[in-house]
Amino acid sequence: MANILAMFPGQGSQYVGMGKALCEGFEVARNTFSEADEVLDFKLSDLCFNGLEAELRLTANQQPAILTTSIAVWRVLTSETDLRPKLFTGHSLGEYSALVAAGKLDFARAVKLVRMRGQAMQRAVPEGTGAMAAVIGLDPAALIEKCKAIDTRLGTVEVVNFNGPQQQIVSGHKTAVEALTKALADEKIRCTPLPVSAPFHSSLMAPAREEMTPKLEGTPLNPTEYPVIANLTGQLAQPYTIDNLIKQIDSPVLWTDTLATAVAEGCDTFFEVGPGKVLFGLARKAVPKGSKIIHSDAIDKAIEDVCMLTDC
Repeated sequence: MANILAMFPGQGSQYVGMGKALCEGFEVARNTFSEADEVLDFKLSDLCFNGLEAELRLTANQQPAILTTSIAVWRVLTSETDLRPKLFTGHSLGEYSALVAAGKLDFARAVKLVRMRGQAMQRAVPEGTGAMAAVIGLDPAALIEKCKAIDTRLGTVEVVNFNGPQQQIVSGHKTAVEALTKALADEKIRCTPLPVSAPFHSSLMAPAREEMTPKLEGTPLNPTEYPVIANLTGQLAQPYTIDNLIKQIDSPVLWTDTLATAVAEGCDTFFEVGPGKVLFGLARKAVPKGSKIIHSDAIDKAIEDVCMLTDC
């Protein structure tokens, strides 16, 4: 029997049409989207299935859309197979999906929270003043020093996603991020600006953390047996506390440590559950050779993969 890490994606995995085929084929998926529509008082399903890409990309829409699609996929998989992961985790927003899948957070509450989270994040920094970029091929410690060397008069730039040995994400004021990426490009280090509307996980998100703290503090968590690896520490959170979601807002995502923890705990299969294949790609570069790495982007193939792993 495989020891599976269920990984749930964060922002950037969305695409127009996500979840549509899933809902056409599975009642449990249709019910999931209907529940989200009712909770949000607008047709999130229409936005996901037929909306404009620009609208879906808005943070306040993108977060509940990815969460809902991820949980619809999860519910299909668990209704059609004997999927029982050893551990759960999610990248940034995906940590909410992981908590729902692990039974620790009610889905309806999670949808409301990520909608508010997206709105708070967008309000935290005026549009056009923040930016993020991927940096490829530079040691994390060296990148941290490069960030510190940027003239503070240009603003703040920080490493906010430690995604793997060869990929980190920086975030902060647009002027500082652009200065950093120009300096790195001059050294022939590859940088790619990210199409985001706010400098997520940087210290500039402190106002969003402040706004979300009372909303998160009042959120009940269910004490289930399923362990979750937290972004904040990259370690198993036992017991899982809401403080992880509060501090996560303006703290780095320790994804490299997250995967290392899963490996140390005996996971040999890494399964991205939700739209896209971002975490699938990161795992391919970070986990030991011989590990099984799968994704759920094609649901029929995902069901087949899980059945092979679980003898269902």
